Amino acid sequence: MVRVREQSHITPTGEIDLERWLAQLPTLHRDDDEHRLLEACRLARVARDRPGRDLSDWAHDPDCFAAGLDIALILAELHVGTDCLIAGILYRAVREERLTLDEVEQGFGGGVSHLLSGVLRMAAISDLQTQIDSPVLGQQHGQKDNIRKMLVALVDDFRVALIKLAERTCAIRAVKNDEERRWSIAREVFDVYAPLAHRLGIGHLKWELEDLSFRYIYGDAYRKIARLLDGKRLERDGYIARVAEELTRVLGDAGLQFNISGRAKHIYSI
Repeated sequence: MVRVREQSHITPTGEIDLERWLAQLPTLHRDDDEHRLLEACRLARVARDRPGRDLSDWAHDPDCFAAGLDIALILAELHVGTDCLIAGILYRAVREERLTLDEVEQGFGGGVSHLLSGVLRMAAISDLQTQIDSPVLGQQHGQKDNIRKMLVALVDDFRVALIKLAERTCAIRAVKNDEERRWSIAREVFDVYAPLAHRLGIGHLKWELEDLSFRYIYGDAYRKIARLLDGKRLERDGYIARVAEELTRVLGDAGLQFNISGRAKHIYSI
């Protein structure tokens, strides 16, 4: 089941409190990190009001500034460094052409602009995604598999893939009430980015991407399984832990040698 997230940096009036947002990040280790992150946030906020282009692979709301903050929060959970967080904050503004890579490099250095350049290349490859998984030019593998391989092959920095995965996670979260765009984004995530998260070993993002895309593509099946589940994910985790503890006690008393493992499965996995 998809988690419910609190956005404590959003005020009751809908404004973004940057200090609250910053407080949600892990403890900063260098004195200049906080300053650089806030400068990136301010630049993204300025870029939001510049002319740019709307993208078909994103809901009408949130804007590039709010989206950048959400992307960075996901990246923070992956314990990335400051350059990666800044790239996450600025990515949507750069892709919407409200901000240039030259501006980013001047303000934050070549490391950040290099990451953004890599994510833009991933986005360009992802744009080749089609809805028909048919062989191309006699190849044995379908287009979706080819695209996944191309994405992995062109990534020269693991952080580039993390930024793109975080951005696609935000995108699929944002289309909850956007029926026009929901299916196409879910299809792309289901075919390309959930498998990519699995290949990179990022389990919690893989589970969320699978569940959300499954919910939007196969809504009836998703709802049927959700109704049949006994309790929420945390409750099921607790149940499994209690059963494992009881089995450990009983089998241990019987003098048996054993290993016990278990986990709650997410809806798509079921």
